[in-house]
Amino acid sequence: MRRSTYIKLATNILVHSKIRSWLTIIGIVIGVGSVVTIMALSDSMAADMEEQFADMDLTLIQVTPGYSHASAGGPGGGPPGSGGSTSSSSSSDDDDPELTKKDIQALKAVSNIDYIYGEISGSDLEVYFMGETADLSVTGVDSQVWQYTVTYDLESGRLLDASDANVVVIGYGIAHDMFDDEVGLNRVLTIEGKSYRVVGILAEDEDDNSIFMPIDAAVEIVEDAEDDVYDTIVVKASDVDYVETVVDDIEERLMLSRGIMDEDDRDFSVSDSLSRAESASEMMESMTIFLGAIAGVSLLVGSVGIANTMFTSVMEKTKEIGTMKAIGAKNRDILMIFLFNSALVGFVGGVLGILLSLVLTMLMPYLGISMMRSSMGMTVAPYLMVLGVSIAIFIGVLSGIIPAYNASKMKPVDALRYE
Repeated sequence: MRRSTYIKLATNILVHSKIRSWLTIIGIVIGVGSVVTIMALSDSMAADMEEQFADMDLTLIQVTPGYSHASAGGPGGGPPGSGGSTSSSSSSDDDDPELTKKDIQALKAVSNIDYIYGEISGSDLEVYFMGETADLSVTGVDSQVWQYTVTYDLESGRLLDASDANVVVIGYGIAHDMFDDEVGLNRVLTIEGKSYRVVGILAEDEDDNSIFMPIDAAVEIVEDAEDDVYDTIVVKASDVDYVETVVDDIEERLMLSRGIMDEDDRDFSVSDSLSRAESASEMMESMTIFLGAIAGVSLLVGSVGIANTMFTSVMEKTKEIGTMKAIGAKNRDILMIFLFNSALVGFVGGVLGILLSLVLTMLMPYLGISMMRSSMGMTVAPYLMVLGVSIAIFIGVLSGIIPAYNASKMKPVDALRYE
């Protein structure tokens, strides 16, 4: 027989067993739709994460007071001042450990470092503008080097430089959304009773509600702040390849300078953006595999359904098989007819599964499922469509091999006498 004949006869079997075949196809549709949707979501999350990592400076390292097993908090670890470092802590012997200028001096001996500086932060500071007040956070940074350690985009103005005194750089949200009147360049904000001129406004989504100022100015308004005492020491490695080595050197140098002999007695923590990025990536991959495995169960159920349908079709078509063999059909012909039938079931289920996936990806934003920003515009890549249909066809053929083989081995006389 010709291949076109196989397809025609396989289609005829599918059409004349509508309810059973379509119930089987529904299982494939759900399985393929689930798997392809999860893979599309994974691709979207990966693209979003890459975009965030591209915006991050992976050479940044932060030293904070208090011993904690620095752990990756995800891609939220941003530039200095963004509060990106998170960890699970174990308490220190010192109730109030501090980072001081002495620590910075000790770290200057570490090689492969481009910049190092201390910063302080304060929350719930009263900010007054044009008759309105708001409680906001302020970060004091070393204006001589801060601009070289951040990757912020500016909407207007400039970042802080070495000659600045009573000036601030503010986030987009503070400039445009916090007060009734927009805060433009060179406007004056009153923070805790002191006046500061706005010299820069960050672009949207770049720490929208942050205020940055020279650390000397911040010490004057942040409660309990002291000269040469820091909440965080920021270190910028000269290259991302040196980050791991620099982190180890920092820990060793600070333990030596602070007279700490036992690892468990450490009163400081070191975290880096690179480790957070790698951990976030590994966590996302694990989650994708887990969700994919759950969705794969649907495909397994669908394959069982195809096998069941094919066994039933063989039983129903026993006399037809006997007739075809009696008029000259070979074992190979019978085998191919039923394999094409099972492949056709998989193909139809795969195509409809892709359509289901397209619908699901379009509905996700409206269902509030936006695990990452880019999932709001999530699409199913062409390779996923091809992969989904290919998997469905493969499962169809695999599930139909045994029933098709059994059909091909029937003896014409026994098949014609079958009731």
